[in-house]
Amino acid sequence: MKLYIAPGACSLSPHIVLCEAGIAHSIEKVDLKARKTESGADFSAINPKGYVPTLQLDDGSILTEGPVIVQYLADQKPDAGLAGKAGSKERYKVQEWLNFISTELHKQYSPLFNPVFDATTKKFFADKLGGRYAWLNTHFATNPYLMGSDFCVADAYLFTVLNWAPRVNIDLSQWPNVQAYHARVAARPKVQEAMRAEGLIK
Repeated sequence: MKLYIAPGACSLSPHIVLCEAGIAHSIEKVDLKARKTESGADFSAINPKGYVPTLQLDDGSILTEGPVIVQYLADQKPDAGLAGKAGSKERYKVQEWLNFISTELHKQYSPLFNPVFDATTKKFFADKLGGRYAWLNTHFATNPYLMGSDFCVADAYLFTVLNWAPRVNIDLSQWPNVQAYHARVAARPKVQEAMRAEGLIK
């Protein structure tokens, strides 16, 4: 498998899952503005949507959309227990978390990174994120991970999104349980493996 990434972007989430599940893979960086891969390929021909993550399977077919990719990867190594069995209550809870992160957190960051939005608009979206993080802070008061005591694919996604907070001047110390959760995930050896491969840590 080959995962097309932009270092630190949402493609970090499936990269972490690949490492946690122990799935053999390669990564290729993408210049999203130029639509070129590190090897010089036209990324638009690989994924016409033009964004990462993009997973190329061994048969050459392509999967896109992070929440779908991480579930696919979890199903390749079910014994790793990263998403619960397909059709189980646990899987639907994981899907609930993935949808929450995608719609209520991930997309709220987009205006904060976009220079066309003014300070008032950015504050509106930052405050929305703050409300979501306050709710998560309560959850993490009694749960080490999203699904309780066990790390799952949604944790890889949430960790990736939380990494963006300092880049838009959101101080996670306002939510100490969220901050502790972020540190807990960051300390996982496979998370560090993925981040090191992307050049995010040494």
